Amino acid sequence: MKKNLMSVLILALVVANLVLTAILMISVVPQTKKANELVTKVCSAIDLELEGGKDNSSLNLPMDQLDTIKIEEGASITINLKEGDDGKPHHAVISVALALNTKSDGYKTYGVEGITAKEALIKDEVIKIVSGYTYEELKKDQTKAQDAILTRLRRMYESDFIVSVAFPTYNYE
Repeated sequence: MKKNLMSVLILALVVANLVLTAILMISVVPQTKKANELVTKVCSAIDLELEGGKDNSSLNLPMDQLDTIKIEEGASITINLKEGDDGKPHHAVISVALALNTKSDGYKTYGVEGITAKEALIKDEVIKIVSGYTYEELKKDQTKAQDAILTRLRRMYESDFIVSVAFPTYNYE
């Protein structure tokens, strides 16, 4: 009789274990799937961030592959800035230079002549972008404006032969 009682007790524990395992699976598996989806999204965001540097002026090229061109032959451009917190009108006086990758197909297509022929359009894009910033924003971080100009020029030329935008001289007042 003791053997049967032990067998029944073991059977009851096995059934209880099976039921608890089923409950655990039903409650944990959906949460695990959600966690896996979240991890996948985070990984894809990290990949995008790593590839995001391709659009910024952070490309490292040897100096012998770079050619620079000054827009308007280095003349300063005066741009009215967006009104800031102080309510006073401000302006920026900047000159613009572009760094070009001489080994790029876009450089072979457009070259320095393609840039100088479109200087008026480039100057207009620079004015549009810089005028969208406040005095405080440009003083704090002008690289955002430079990256925005770079992105717009790459879109305009449909090429990435322009690798950097620089402000050789700048004054924000």
